[in-house]
Parts: sequence; C-alpha cells; structure tokens
Amino acid sequence: QVQLVESGGGLVQDGGSLRLSCALSGRTFTSFHMGWFRQAPGKEREFVATITWDGRNTDYQELVKGRFTISRDNAKNTVYLQMNSLKPQDTAVYYCAAGYWTTAWGTDARKYDYWGQGTQVTVSS
Repeated sequence: QVQLVESGGGLVQDGGSLRLSCALSGRTFTSFHMGWFRQAPGKEREFVATITWDGRNTDYQELVKGRFTISRDNAKNTVYLQMNSLKPQDTAVYYCAAGYWTTAWGTDARKYDYWGQGTQVTVSS
C-alpha cells in the first residue's frame, strides 16, 4: 500500500521561506510522477507544482512561478517543495500526490492516484 507522509509546514512571516517534504513508501518511487496541491479555507483544491518521475520536467501554477521549486530525490523516495517569498495568500493545507508514470503527466488532480494527509502552511502578514 502506498503511503505519502508530508512534513515541513508551519507558520512563517510574509516574505519567509519553508521547505515541504513528502516521503513515499510501499511502491517504487520512480513509478510515479509527483505533485503538490493546496487548499485554502473555503476554496477548492488547486494545483501548485508537478515533477516527472525522472525529475527532468516540472510545471508550476502561474502564481508560484519564480518563488516555488519542486524537486525530488529518488534515492530517498522524497519529493520537496521549496517555497520562497511566501505571501499570506499562500496560506493553505498543502498536499503531496503521486500518479503512476504510465498515465498522462499534468496538473489535473484526477491524474494522481495517491494523496498525503496534508500539512498546514500559514503565512502571516
């Protein structure tokens, strides 16, 4: 059974940085493209960033481009989201997701097969 465990969330001031981590267990990590999504109170879950199984390709939501960086360490079965220049509007629960590489890679949450429990990120103004 695939398990995703996120860590690294917390409270940070406007302009600060955080790095989220997500460790996958139960399957071969390189079987999956990986993504980060977020959900703010009263809003729908939205795509943040994604990375292919081999780390060669990435994609970002327009609002986080230039501030967030997704990366993965296949030796550690872990995907990261480095978040810099955080803004109050980045406040949300952040979810890690894994989608089998045999399906189309993309920003659609329906392409992902497994989800973590979420980690809270709060940016104060």
